[in-house]
Amino acid sequence: MSDKEDTMDASDSRDSAPSAKKSGRTSLLDSGEDFEVLDEEDIDDDPPPLEDAGGGKGKNTDENKNTDPVDPEQEWLDVLGNDLLKKKVLEAGGGRDSRPQKGHNVKINLKTYLKDGTLAAEEPDISFTLGDGDVIQALDLTVQLMEMGEKALVQTDAKYAYGARGSLEPEVPPNAELSLEVELLEATEAPDLELLPPPEKIALASHKRERGNVHYQRGDYAFAVNSYSIALQITESSSKVDISPEEENELMDVKVKCLNNMAASQLKLDHYDAALKSCASALAHQPDNIKALFRMGKVLALQGEYTEAIQTLRKALKLEPSNKTIHAELSKLVKKHSEQRGAEQAMYKKMLGNPTSGSTQEHRVKSSWGLSWKWLFGATAVAIGGVALSVVIAARN
Repeated sequence: MSDKEDTMDASDSRDSAPSAKKSGRTSLLDSGEDFEVLDEEDIDDDPPPLEDAGGGKGKNTDENKNTDPVDPEQEWLDVLGNDLLKKKVLEAGGGRDSRPQKGHNVKINLKTYLKDGTLAAEEPDISFTLGDGDVIQALDLTVQLMEMGEKALVQTDAKYAYGARGSLEPEVPPNAELSLEVELLEATEAPDLELLPPPEKIALASHKRERGNVHYQRGDYAFAVNSYSIALQITESSSKVDISPEEENELMDVKVKCLNNMAASQLKLDHYDAALKSCASALAHQPDNIKALFRMGKVLALQGEYTEAIQTLRKALKLEPSNKTIHAELSKLVKKHSEQRGAEQAMYKKMLGNPTSGSTQEHRVKSSWGLSWKWLFGATAVAIGGVALSVVIAARN
């Protein structure tokens, strides 16, 4: 969003130029430079004499022919400097001071045309918050440059409209360049969240979350995270008005949904630490939330924490034993963990030089020595016994 602000600052600094470009010359009023006001006595009341008094009309025509024509392209403002988003004033508005600011709630009339001139949609009284990603980028960027009551024509590349996926409502094909006819009707400051009645706060947070879902479905995961973040700010804002326990629970439900959806978007962006934090926040409010447990298990697995991931997924499966998605993910993870352990054991054996065969050999050596000592002890006992017997016999004799 900071990039948008930088863009708007750059555009504002150039905005005094279009009026001068339309006329083909620089006006002192437009330039902002100081100029000298002449006294009436210094002004010659008589017009200068014509060179050819008899052909004045024709002479004026010739002079008009020599005047440089106005280039229509000079009426366009290149908003981003890449020729992919341009704006042209059709009807002037109430001046620069009437321009809306980022964060203002605005209302516009909008007509959307395809490149061939086909009217794709006509939408009166569209309301949205500037800079929140509630509408396509082309509108978010150009409406900030409009004056109150102004009508403008905006030409945009698909990059700042509906992209490679297109849209069903309005019906826009993939990679379509668009012309937007916009009229700025109203601009007001955003309401104070602390004074917002709970039903309106819940509705506003839900609207931002749904907009995040639209971004997610279109694959615009960074914009989805932004919308979910705005929704979370609304749910977490303090309130100076009374709120019932039921409304608190409803607001908390919206918050947990936002955290879950944000974790899904962060997973798509490979922001694993952020996704883990979102899951942990959701589980802090609802410890048995199955979606949060499932996504946390996936994040832990992607980070290589297989033991913790398996424990987390087993907890989710215990809460919902019939969930096939959790079953599949857990089975895949257990198999992967088993294969990893087998690979680690094989690696350890290789590093230690096959300790199994060495221990067997050592056991054989010990066994052979044990047999030798037993045989020697037995032979000695027999010899001693024989000597003793001989002594006894000799004594008797």
